[in-house]
Amino acid sequence: MKLKEDINPLLLQVFRSVVWVYSMITFIPWYFLSGSNLERARRIKARSISGHPAGPYRAIESQRELAAWFHPGVDTLDKVFEYAAQRFPQRDCLGTREVLSEEDELQPNGKVFKKVILGNYNWLSYAETYRAAEMFGSGLAALGQKPQCNIAIFCETRAEWIVAAQACFMHNFPLVTLYATLGPTAIAHGLNETEVTHIITSKDLLQSRLKAILCDIPRLQYVIVVDEKTSGWRDIPRGVAVHSMDSVKEMGSRMENLATDRRRPQSSDIAVIMYTSGSTGIPKGVVISHGNIIAGITGMAERIPNLNETDTYIGYLPLAHVLELSAELVCVSHGCRIGYSSPQTLADQSTKIKKGSKGDTSMLRPTLMAAVPEIMDRIYKNVMTKVEGMSRFQKTLFVLAYNYKMEQISKGYSTPLCDSLVFKRVRALLGGNTRVLLSGGAPLSAATQRFMNICLCCPVGQGYGLTETCGAGTISEVWDYSTGRVGAPLVCSEMMLKDWEEGGYYSTDKPNSRGEILIGGPNVTMGYYKNQAKNREDFFVDGKGQRWFCTGDIGEFDHDGCLKIIDRKKDLVKLQAGEYVSLGKVEAVLKNCPLIDNICAYANSDQSYVISFVVPNHKLLMALAERLQVWGTWEEICNNPQMEKEVLRILTEAAVSSKLERFEIPKKVRLSAEAWTPETGLVTDAFKLKRKELKTHYREDIERMYGGK
Repeated sequence: MKLKEDINPLLLQVFRSVVWVYSMITFIPWYFLSGSNLERARRIKARSISGHPAGPYRAIESQRELAAWFHPGVDTLDKVFEYAAQRFPQRDCLGTREVLSEEDELQPNGKVFKKVILGNYNWLSYAETYRAAEMFGSGLAALGQKPQCNIAIFCETRAEWIVAAQACFMHNFPLVTLYATLGPTAIAHGLNETEVTHIITSKDLLQSRLKAILCDIPRLQYVIVVDEKTSGWRDIPRGVAVHSMDSVKEMGSRMENLATDRRRPQSSDIAVIMYTSGSTGIPKGVVISHGNIIAGITGMAERIPNLNETDTYIGYLPLAHVLELSAELVCVSHGCRIGYSSPQTLADQSTKIKKGSKGDTSMLRPTLMAAVPEIMDRIYKNVMTKVEGMSRFQKTLFVLAYNYKMEQISKGYSTPLCDSLVFKRVRALLGGNTRVLLSGGAPLSAATQRFMNICLCCPVGQGYGLTETCGAGTISEVWDYSTGRVGAPLVCSEMMLKDWEEGGYYSTDKPNSRGEILIGGPNVTMGYYKNQAKNREDFFVDGKGQRWFCTGDIGEFDHDGCLKIIDRKKDLVKLQAGEYVSLGKVEAVLKNCPLIDNICAYANSDQSYVISFVVPNHKLLMALAERLQVWGTWEEICNNPQMEKEVLRILTEAAVSSKLERFEIPKKVRLSAEAWTPETGLVTDAFKLKRKELKTHYREDIERMYGGK
């Protein structure tokens, strides 16, 4: 939907006048404050410490020295948690909603969905959480887990995950993290490569994923199930014992001496071996020290204004992903409370929430939240679809308010009347209390970022980082409402741009220097587990002893020191005629089309054109089919050649209006009736495309579209 529409000029002037008068009468003090915010947004945020356009670039606040910790001496994760527990012992720490009832609901298409009615959040205080971690860690030691020997966690995001992690940090057990959606081969690979003897998991994952491969993990001896009630397990291989988390805590409570005599970690010791989601093949284990994580979360926390113990964070992304783990550790380090959720129960309209009952954001009303672009794109498109269905008056009011607010925030002003009358219901989707929303994991489109800033009435801090840098690299400041940028380097990081001749990117480019992004600092991790060849390729130490990671992403620094991600080396394909196509760029442009929920561009070097696979928006495609008088099931409509032709026409129009080059515009399209989720194995847990798996999945379609069949 286009929000810049032809509105009667007189109506627009009347609207502006009413809003202006209301704002001036009610919020005059804010106007004086907003001026300073506009100055902050425009100030220089980072500069090259060498004076060379290639860098290294550092934040203005860390020109002399990069930050490595919050407090002197608090240099390991067990000390961070101990510091928080001593300072905020009675404050809420981890919250879990009570499940009141569960039932099956038959859908019109014949499918059965599980629906839940959830109660209030039950909370563990910081003191209780610390004690639970202490007992669990002692219990693991009683089961034979040794310091500096790896232990795995394979579990959904929940309070027990953090309790288990803190227990491992306390006892210097390096924690191997695995995504709950990984396939059996990847799971077995990670567990065997790290030689774990103990694994922490949930009842559901043991039953559905782990049990089938236990025989393929010969060193495994103990499985600890985090659920409160566990029954006797059948079909468990001989030599593998299953314990509940509560029973392990009980063992620990009887062995108090283990808590006092435990071998505490050093800052340089391994805290986590985090297996990536494997967007390019078998997942790699990234080795992360205590010092690495603390440096990363120190940099992140500095970009969140007034972060303190009154904040509430909602945790629902995979804790095995560096974005979620870092965000939660930031919160723990500042005494915030963390309430747990899931993508299926997040909002009132989420798939597992029974109609008429409340989703997690409505109950928790978080002030802080992290999200990946895929989730924010869904919110944006759902709201815009509802706006399209409004009456003419409602739609005109919404567009007026949207455009007026966009104009005002660009000047540094707020719009309290618009917020309370027009955007209040949209803001309520996330509980109505969100003050900072952090986006990471992938680039966020300009349209979605503007929508979040305007309709959710909170700043979106778009960030850039990788597992190899503890998720830390850049985060945009909350008063910077520009789009298409990911902010300046964090106070823990510095960045350089390295020339990439093949792609035509050079640090000497005008008006801004461009090149491959290299990240240096104490947050750069120790490397890949048992993979020295890849370590030599991706990591290096400079003459000053600084450790660097070569990201493979192409960036450009603006005049104020903020970074733009403009390309990716792995996404660059050379066509038959010699033109280079950035698949990521094509996808980012076309994903803004309302008809598209997800898209994967594909090209072969022996071909002269790009093709694409598209997950269409169900409601809009069905409306399009009705206009074209194409009938059938969802699958039949997606497979209809007439629909493919019409969607391609719409995509081409969007590509031309966005000024894509002729050779970048897809010439053929395949509509997918199946959404791409982590469960399908076609995207990662952060919803990044798995190009290798997508290529395999659509192999026949690729042959058809390139073979002309």
